[in-house]
Amino acid sequence: MMHDRRYTGPALELLAAAETACARIPPMWPLEQAVAVNPYLGHSEDDLATAAARMARVAGARMTLDRAEVAARITDGRIGEGHLLAAAEAAGLAPDVLRAAARRPRPAPEALPTVADLAARVAGTDWPAIVAERLGVVAAAHLDRGQALWAVPERPFWQRFVDYARRDLTPALAGLPGLCARADALPVEAQAALAAAAAEIGIEAPAAETAFHRLLIDLGGWAQAARLPGWQAERRGERDTALLEMLAARLVWEAALLQRFGDRIGAEWRAALARHAEPVTPSEDDRIDAALQDAAERAAQAALFARIPAEPPEAGGRPALQAAFCIDVRSEVLRRALEARDPRIETLGFAGFFGLAIDHRPAASETRHALLPVLLDPAMETRAAIGAEDDRGRRVSARASRAWRRFKTAAVSSFAFVEAAGPLYVGKLLGDGLGRGHAEAPDPAPVPAADWPLAARAAAAAGILKAMGLTGPFAPLVILAGHGARVVNNPHAAALQCGACGGRSGEVNARLLAALLNDREVRARLPEEGVTIPEDTRFVGALHDTVTDEVTLYEDAPFGRHAEDVAQARRWLADAAAAARAERGARLTGGADAAPGRGADWAQVRPEWALAGCMAFVAAPRHRTRSADLGGRAFLHGYDWRADEGFGILELILTAPVVVASWISLQYHGSTLAPAIFGGGDKVLHNVTGGVGVVEGNGGRLRPGLPMQSVHDGERFVHDPLRLAVLVEAPAEAIDGVLAKHPGVAELFDNGWLSLHRMDDAGRVAQRRAAGGAWEDA
Repeated sequence: MMHDRRYTGPALELLAAAETACARIPPMWPLEQAVAVNPYLGHSEDDLATAAARMARVAGARMTLDRAEVAARITDGRIGEGHLLAAAEAAGLAPDVLRAAARRPRPAPEALPTVADLAARVAGTDWPAIVAERLGVVAAAHLDRGQALWAVPERPFWQRFVDYARRDLTPALAGLPGLCARADALPVEAQAALAAAAAEIGIEAPAAETAFHRLLIDLGGWAQAARLPGWQAERRGERDTALLEMLAARLVWEAALLQRFGDRIGAEWRAALARHAEPVTPSEDDRIDAALQDAAERAAQAALFARIPAEPPEAGGRPALQAAFCIDVRSEVLRRALEARDPRIETLGFAGFFGLAIDHRPAASETRHALLPVLLDPAMETRAAIGAEDDRGRRVSARASRAWRRFKTAAVSSFAFVEAAGPLYVGKLLGDGLGRGHAEAPDPAPVPAADWPLAARAAAAAGILKAMGLTGPFAPLVILAGHGARVVNNPHAAALQCGACGGRSGEVNARLLAALLNDREVRARLPEEGVTIPEDTRFVGALHDTVTDEVTLYEDAPFGRHAEDVAQARRWLADAAAAARAERGARLTGGADAAPGRGADWAQVRPEWALAGCMAFVAAPRHRTRSADLGGRAFLHGYDWRADEGFGILELILTAPVVVASWISLQYHGSTLAPAIFGGGDKVLHNVTGGVGVVEGNGGRLRPGLPMQSVHDGERFVHDPLRLAVLVEAPAEAIDGVLAKHPGVAELFDNGWLSLHRMDDAGRVAQRRAAGGAWEDA
């Protein structure tokens, strides 16, 4: 909350409400780091019914399954009587109420109108679109990440808006004279302008929070993009006011429109403010819809968990091959296919950055990439191991390419270039269009940018191996496979990459960890850390291409005596890739045969389904799920609580990978249930704007979230919007102890944003954690 002594009384109350409204907006990362974000991030203190009531008011967004869909699942038996009874009891409702409500349609919610909405109704002019387009121009310039050829000087958003509004004639031409003059009279500070404009249109403290929230939602992805620097600053104990300034600009438009049309819309606007002043309280229908959603989730969870057999661990012995993959749901399919090649193959699941929080500089670049979850900060800088001469040559080539590209696209030269040089590009265009473009060679192996002391290296290696559960026996060959998606002509390519690596592939982290674990000095120190790696064990960094399911093994050092082991591993991996393509390709147009070429197809809007369908997170020993076909719907993190002294690994899992997986799950949830608010729109209409995001057409609101083609096949949604079920094999007391230390994580479970289940020592899903923290029988 803001504490500024320059503002007192009503003005301070309005500014505090504005800060609260801004905190309810989730951050949005730029396209190059398009990691999944929970669109309900600012609502974790609410349960689903309360959040749904708020989002209905400010966004007109649905947060639960349509009742007709729930009714269909009850009719066909997917939702059973027991699921309805359990959901009704948890919500304090009668089961008959749920059954009757499922058969009774509920209209889609409508957001309370803004002044711009009301002005559009009486004037016949689409004022919301005009406001979005004009503010979008200012926001695009402010948030640009180097795409603009003519960059504007850096300055606060508010100053940029005021200067633009003073000269913008579009509002007057559309029927709103006087905005330029209003801009001339605006205060120097955005906070003062916000308080003044809010007071001018009658917003008082009781109505302020949801009224401001409504206006921020109206800004679409621009609000989320402006929220990012504020969210990052808060984590550093600092403050950024870009989003607050954007809200002030939106209020200036509201005040100007009310002044112009107030005589015709005043009564309706006062009625909307009265609704905003009411407490956000869920209606009985909201509670019923939340309970019906719960019933659908309990049914889906029971069906998935039933696939996990209660089996004892297999007899020990040295594996022929071990392969560690990211916990990503796409890895589940390939892991299962690989283990089916030979019973001596063992796979593991671990977050795809492999515990290395690095800031990496690729070859021929000064740009650093943070290859770690966005919730963490880099701990070490790395670079591509390349000689100075080679690096210099690559830099010269890269600069020439950038200069040539700018010349081709510059306003003065672009048309002349196409006319004069266009025919020379026919061959390249045909080759690229047919998917025959030249694939880029991988960077040289990564190395630390500065000295990394041996003791620190050994401690890091041991810590990572213990967290992975990889402490022996070790196979002769251990593959560490990050994942990525090789695609072209896809602005949202980062959304297909590894979220644990900041929206980039996990190749660098995997190769760096392999080099660390192959280091003889490190291995010699590992017994002091409680881990011993056999002399004949070799680690190999790899990359799992999730479009084709092919796995590339990197020979960063000669394979030597492991050459035959590597050759055998490649055969197993090729067979597993074919099996995985057959399974995953059944959901794609063209099937498995089309999968290898999808990533190179310029016209392909669905190279893969990414994480569509995700619904569960399992933290347990691999033998619990090895024979289970989980359909590519579960994040699989290896975990053995018996080897977790002090439960530090359990704490890490519940506070990092589980939270990241919940962001992914809820992003798919929001993009499916409320695509107009939280979705990315239609890829066919996208225009990349400032490198920040995309707009549909030539301007307007920035579109956050996932494109429609990522969750919809053209006829139906392919993602089932269910909240994530977290299944952990550990004692209840240990889980409760971790949650007691992390109330923010406990809040996610207690308010139903995730459900928490416990597997017992026999491998049965035995208990479910209730909202109050008590464990009940599953």
